[in-house]
Amino acid sequence: MQCVTNKGAGAGLRERKKQATRAALSEAAVRLAAEHGAENVTVEAISNAAGVSPRTFFNYFDSHDDVFVMMDPDVGERVRRAIRDAPAELSPLDAVREAMAAELAEVELRHEVWSLRAKVFQKSPHLLARGLGLHMAEERDLARTIARRIDPDGPGGQGGPDVHGGPAGPCEDADIELYPRLLAAVAGTAARVAIEHWYAHSPPLTFPEIFRDVFTHLSAGLPQPPAQTDDRPSDGRTTES
Repeated sequence: MQCVTNKGAGAGLRERKKQATRAALSEAAVRLAAEHGAENVTVEAISNAAGVSPRTFFNYFDSHDDVFVMMDPDVGERVRRAIRDAPAELSPLDAVREAMAAELAEVELRHEVWSLRAKVFQKSPHLLARGLGLHMAEERDLARTIARRIDPDGPGGQGGPDVHGGPAGPCEDADIELYPRLLAAVAGTAARVAIEHWYAHSPPLTFPEIFRDVFTHLSAGLPQPPAQTDDRPSDGRTTES
């Protein structure tokens, strides 16, 4: 049993080191690109700034552009896993909210890097287009996971894993019903709106609180809220300690 425990601990340590190396490469790339432009930043410069070799770079990213658009390629699968494992009594909307809120807390911890990344995308349209393509693929995978949670035996819940492993056309996803598609799309928009509001207004609430407030509006059916003089959530929470 001791051997098993040590092996598990070693595996966990290795995974944390890999995550730290990936984060260091991504942050170095974004900071260099924000200063010089993504097109003028080489793999060698990124690797040197992160303290690793170019060979190590390609252990984490397949190409130069991937370091900008795939800062955390596992986040989608973590969200989908959390939705699959969420308590059965949670509605699909609540399950998606909790899964995404847990992951999006990372945005607050690394807000400077994410903000710089957005500026890099604005100056490099090809990176923005590639990022949008990946977002659409993640949205389809999320919709399929939601469909499987709603009806494991239905058309959208049968056959194969949640992910396709590549781009899918409308016909390939024709078995996914309207509600899972809509919820997946709305969840992505909710995250974007919450991020933009947080950056623009610097409210006293944390980013996860703003994100949950967005879902409070969605759950209520988007009625016009009463006039507010601050950024207090519509569900009655206050910012007072």
